[in-house]
Amino acid sequence: MKRFEAAMKEWLSEQVNNESNPRRRELLRKGLGHGTTEFLKQIWYPAIGNFNDLYPEWEVRDLHNRYRYLDLAYMPAGVKGCIEIHGYSTHARDIETWRFKDLCMKQAMLVLDDWSFLPIAYLSIKEDPSICKQLVLSFVGKFTSLPISHSLDWIEAETIRFARRKLRPFPAEELASHLHCSDKHSRRILKRLTEKHMLTIVNGKQRYRMWQLADSR
Repeated sequence: MKRFEAAMKEWLSEQVNNESNPRRRELLRKGLGHGTTEFLKQIWYPAIGNFNDLYPEWEVRDLHNRYRYLDLAYMPAGVKGCIEIHGYSTHARDIETWRFKDLCMKQAMLVLDDWSFLPIAYLSIKEDPSICKQLVLSFVGKFTSLPISHSLDWIEAETIRFARRKLRPFPAEELASHLHCSDKHSRRILKRLTEKHMLTIVNGKQRYRMWQLADSR
């Protein structure tokens, strides 16, 4: 926890100091929202381990030339990824019409402007953190290659990359097709990575066994 707090403090300080836009700089000085902070603490930092290429309260213009702000913009090497944290109300079904229209318009604008959009519900951060981490790993994996432990050989490293891109458990046969190897060999690779606690078995039945990325990865 202390490591996260120190890293986040340094990251936010750099964001403020390097920002020439007075509107965004003022927003950053006010601090991030609770949902965004919880997402960074519970999901992003444990999954990614740093805040590289991540920008909070990023300013964009809409079709009417108005300013809008993204909860988090992820922009490695010029690509554009947006992460929005959606809160929840017990009366969510009664959300004001204008607000619903505005949220849809904002998302449509981002997609048409070539942003990749990842919405995360606040409740999912609390109730489904492992799924959220997998979503984040897959989202980041669309743009860049995440570092892999040097203790892995090339085929184990590629298996981890394959698992990171998957949003669901996968069988040995699917990995075998990806690696162009036999099912038997893919099972040996999966067994080694499971013993290293990098993958976890979802279905314990030997014949129908499935694997996915372990929570710690």
